[in-house]
Amino acid sequence: MSFKQKFCGKLLHLLGWTPVDPPVEEKHCIILGVPHTSIWDFFISYLYYAAIGGNAKCMIKKEMFFPPLGWLLRAMGGIPVDRTSPTRLVRSIIREMENEDYFQLALAPEGTRKPVAKWKTGFHLIARQTGIPVYMGYFDWKTKRIGRGRKVELTDNAKADMERIQAMYEEMHLTGKHPKNYITH
Repeated sequence: MSFKQKFCGKLLHLLGWTPVDPPVEEKHCIILGVPHTSIWDFFISYLYYAAIGGNAKCMIKKEMFFPPLGWLLRAMGGIPVDRTSPTRLVRSIIREMENEDYFQLALAPEGTRKPVAKWKTGFHLIARQTGIPVYMGYFDWKTKRIGRGRKVELTDNAKADMERIQAMYEEMHLTGKHPKNYITH
């Protein structure tokens, strides 16, 4: 076990969190992070995945990459993204993923920390075009349990898949750090 794993594991434990799952075995995958209601979700997720030996990248709006925060975010696997062109963003992530031997991407399908009923489907497009699996990662601020979750099978019908995934998350009865910002159906 590396120093980084030990340090992140201790810090996660001190913060009261319990890791539930081991890292994803596939070298390429997408790990969803739900519910996303606080900037703290990123840090808790990072501590969790580093503590269990994983190494995931995470898309973060480019506006957050100012010094010194930007340096820290990059060191933690943050990828600055321009959200003004979703199509260009998805294409660039696919290119980067195809050019890397190891690329696990963690992202929030809500796309924001604010309450949203309709989640973004970019992860679905990336997964379908690259043939990589998607895991239903979660962090529950009420129980302080965090995991990469189970693998979910996708079809060619993004809308139906999104409804099914959101329903599965609803069945998990998760609580965000700011509960009013997490809308379930």
